[in-house]
Amino acid sequence: MTSKETTGMTLVAGAAGVAVAQMDSAAVDTAFEALKAYDWGADRAVLSPIDRAIIATHGDADARKSLEKRLVDALAGGISRSAQDYVCRRLRVMGTAQSVETLAVLLQAEETSHIARYALERIPDQRAVDALRDALPKVGNKLKPGIIGSLGVRRDRNSIAVIAGFLGDSDIQVARTAAQSLGLIGTPAAAKELSRFAKKASADMKMPVADACLACAEQLLADGEKSEAVALYKELQDGDQPTSIKAAAMKGSLTAATK
Repeated sequence: MTSKETTGMTLVAGAAGVAVAQMDSAAVDTAFEALKAYDWGADRAVLSPIDRAIIATHGDADARKSLEKRLVDALAGGISRSAQDYVCRRLRVMGTAQSVETLAVLLQAEETSHIARYALERIPDQRAVDALRDALPKVGNKLKPGIIGSLGVRRDRNSIAVIAGFLGDSDIQVARTAAQSLGLIGTPAAAKELSRFAKKASADMKMPVADACLACAEQLLADGEKSEAVALYKELQDGDQPTSIKAAAMKGSLTAATK
């Protein structure tokens, strides 16, 4: 092994040692104690050691897992709404499957649903998406749009049928968000659901569904599903759509022709 390689390994080991040291430091412990009583108007600087520890543990899986557990335990321990917001924002950055169960509990309460899904939306584990989908039948219409929107952002194919079921919802915000999410998911199955609903959409849903179809066609084209994209563009050109929608569909068809 060359001296350069030895030096490199020493630096890596040293960085990991620093991370662990910061994780075990009195400053981090004090910050977690402060988190228990943290609330609106409190000095944000008291939590800075946690922020620094998150940065320091990047690349150190064990230290990072330990820090995440401390954040999850704090979240489950009855902290203030302000402290919950802080923890959820950190879990959005570093959360893994071990955060999902605790975050999922928060999805059902109006005061915490937004920040919980904000974190779950970014956790790169299928269990996070499953938790969002499982929460839908448990929340009221006020919270449904946010959760449906997050499933759209995650482009969750397993949620297509569930989301499509909300296209005809009596709550227009829920229905419109369902259309938008299917457009974001942008798969042939999502296109099929949008196309089917478009034929019977009410007046106040025609434009949201048309916009969703355009978004879906664009995603299909980006994913190499050219024939499905062209079919969707054709439907938008042939129907009784506004001129702006037909023009956008025509432009999309021309773009597809060059692919």
